[in-house]
Amino acid sequence: MTFSGAELALGSLSGSLVGFTLGLVGGGGSVLAVPLMVYLVGVANPHVAIGTSAVAVAINAAANLANHARSGNVKWPCALVFAATGVVGAFAGSTLGKTIDGQKLLLLFALVMIVIGLLMLRKRGGEGHLDVKLSRDNLWPLLAFGFGTGTLSGFFGIGGGFLIVPALMFATGMPILLAIGSSLVSVTAFGLTTATNYALSGLVDWALAAIFLVAGIAGGLAGARLAARLSGTRGTLNKVFATMVFAVAAYMIYRSVIAMSGAG
Repeated sequence: MTFSGAELALGSLSGSLVGFTLGLVGGGGSVLAVPLMVYLVGVANPHVAIGTSAVAVAINAAANLANHARSGNVKWPCALVFAATGVVGAFAGSTLGKTIDGQKLLLLFALVMIVIGLLMLRKRGGEGHLDVKLSRDNLWPLLAFGFGTGTLSGFFGIGGGFLIVPALMFATGMPILLAIGSSLVSVTAFGLTTATNYALSGLVDWALAAIFLVAGIAGGLAGARLAARLSGTRGTLNKVFATMVFAVAAYMIYRSVIAMSGAG
């Protein structure tokens, strides 16, 4: 798969936008990667867009995980158990995703975007137990939620942080800061699993992934700087981003329905 210079330039712009959004509002920004690759860059095959974005998601998550680990915000035993069954789910989900018609997959992806937008509008408290440990009581919830979120992450090629964070909080009672740090173990593992599965089928464009990542790093730094200045308006930023997600999802639904109607 080859892209023109203009398409690679649009890939750089898309990576910058995703990175900027991630830096500005945190988790959830990567959900824009697939629609930007399909509708702005012009990636004709939605499966290539999903596989390529999974590479970017995994590497971005790994970089953020390193930062949280240095700060002591990762509960490794709980995080690793959650990720263990999640990797199995991500492999199953990504295998199933590759068999689904591209336009139908984009339609389902748009519906998931609406859910993510709604989750962004929810206020999440910071209370919880800082001394959370892996135990018999939380082992099975961690395994079950890990498999479920991993399957969804693999199927749609998304990081899944907005599903993983509340799942970790519910399963263990850990506060949101630890849940965010611990969730990055799974986001990295799920992204790598999905990217590998798609790459084995030739559904990853490595040049586009590299450009997307480099531009995303620059965009992320700019977004983080702006977020520091606008820290008092985080709730407003989330609302603005959620509105944008709803608009993109509506456009994706429209395009997918039109495409499927034409194919029929």
